[in-house]
Amino acid sequence: MMRKVVLKASRREVLGKQVGALRRAGKLPAVLYGHRIDSTPIVLDAHETSLTLAKLTSSSLVTVDLDGTEYPSVVRHKQRDPLKNRLLHLDFQVISLTEKFRTKIGIELVGKSPAVKDVNAVIVTGLTELEVECLPQDLPERISVDISGLAEIGAAIHVRDIVLSDKVTVLDQGDEMIAVASATKEELVEAAPAEGEAEPEAGEAGSKDKD
Repeated sequence: MMRKVVLKASRREVLGKQVGALRRAGKLPAVLYGHRIDSTPIVLDAHETSLTLAKLTSSSLVTVDLDGTEYPSVVRHKQRDPLKNRLLHLDFQVISLTEKFRTKIGIELVGKSPAVKDVNAVIVTGLTELEVECLPQDLPERISVDISGLAEIGAAIHVRDIVLSDKVTVLDQGDEMIAVASATKEELVEAAPAEGEAEPEAGEAGSKDKD
């Protein structure tokens, strides 16, 4: 079962350009919206929030404690400083713990493909996340896909091959590709017949005729 992660927040009165002063004071502006709550500007501790979210996946549940009231949420958007890579703003979507909702879960490839070692294949990835529908408490943090079965060129894993709990419905098309063992460009070139390979032979035969 997913551990409960709580972030303490308070209502934010500072809006617009004045938000910069909050960030300089070590605070992180955010917004809380969704199930049974109007869009509400909030503020959190920047350092604590960054450390906590760094340990979670994009599909992890986060409880936002807003002045004593807890809201189960998922992080829908992170705005970062492109130079310093620090968080600038967060969007939290409040969800109901008794209603199914849709979200995307990241795919993690695990294991080693024999095709990489045996036939010098490369693993080409397709989808990097799956869209699912389930109750919040049944939400996987990530989807691990074992590629150790990819033993030859052309072997592939599709969405239809993924087995999850019967409480989780995958919404992506079954024929969508997740990973495939592909030949390298060098192998493709070597496998193709060299152009003009027979021409020297024809030339040699021609020169013998002249003699």
